Amino acid sequence: SSSNRPTPNPSSAETTPQHGSPPDQPTTQTAQGATTALPLWHVAMAVAVVAVWGSNFVVMKLAFDHLPPLLFGCLRYVFALLPAVFFLKRPNVPWSNLAAYGLFIGVGQFGVLYWAVSGHISPGLASLVIQIQVFFTIVLSARFHDEPVGRQVWVSLGLAAVGLGVIAAHTDGSTTVSGLAMVLFAAASWAMGNLTSKRAGRIDMLAYVVWASLFAVPPLFVLSLVLDGWPAIAKGLQEATALNWAAAIWQALGNTLFGYAIWGWLLSRHSAASVTPMALLVPVFGMGASALVLGEGLPGWKLLAAALVLSGLALNLWWPRWVAARRKA
Repeated sequence: SSSNRPTPNPSSAETTPQHGSPPDQPTTQTAQGATTALPLWHVAMAVAVVAVWGSNFVVMKLAFDHLPPLLFGCLRYVFALLPAVFFLKRPNVPWSNLAAYGLFIGVGQFGVLYWAVSGHISPGLASLVIQIQVFFTIVLSARFHDEPVGRQVWVSLGLAAVGLGVIAAHTDGSTTVSGLAMVLFAAASWAMGNLTSKRAGRIDMLAYVVWASLFAVPPLFVLSLVLDGWPAIAKGLQEATALNWAAAIWQALGNTLFGYAIWGWLLSRHSAASVTPMALLVPVFGMGASALVLGEGLPGWKLLAAALVLSGLALNLWWPRWVAARRKA
């Protein structure tokens, strides 16, 4: 329950994302539990994160030509862990919380997602299906943290779901039932990771992500040995190009250290219903990156889907501000 989460000291107020918010900084969850609007600079931070995550699916495609998927995942968390773990103090959270986050995000989300994208589902469709985590996170937060879910959240998610449905209706069939199941499992793991980091409270999220990576590396390496096989691992390491290594380093620095540190910081300060819908922009950035890097087209149905997703997101972000303005008036 939420009563077990660490409570920030009200007398302590830092101004950096690593340690806290200014005392006058509005948050999306008031003392009474009501949901209000995200501050605009927090919205900008969330958009920057999902832009990185959206481009991530193109990076995956470029990396898997030589590196086996689970080995690639292992390398991602090795680079996230080293050398940063020697310079960042372990955050004041239980080891069990760090382990849970490392397993949920490192293994359950990305290990399974990489395996799925390597041959069981197309990257574009994976970027779509993984957004089911928004629904998982909001429902689980309402259940375990008693977070209120306003009606506008469900309406906005409904609009976004229609947009995602448009994308799903225009796939080329290059997917399998097992691929869909794996990405759904990855989405559920992402949601559990969101709740785990939220439970950690207001801590140094960069250090949190780095130390949690300690628990992602060993299981990913073992899974790579079992599922990829040592011959594929040895061949991949020998034939890996500079682009492959750059992709693994980018996964560590951009997606893990920057993306999940900022995302966890936002979740520790706002309700899940206010933050997680921002991830619905991931497929939009994913399609844009694919068009720019891979030369994929942007037909009308893709633009329609993007408009629906953005409309749902805009409703969720601006509805509380509109309601607050009306009440003040």
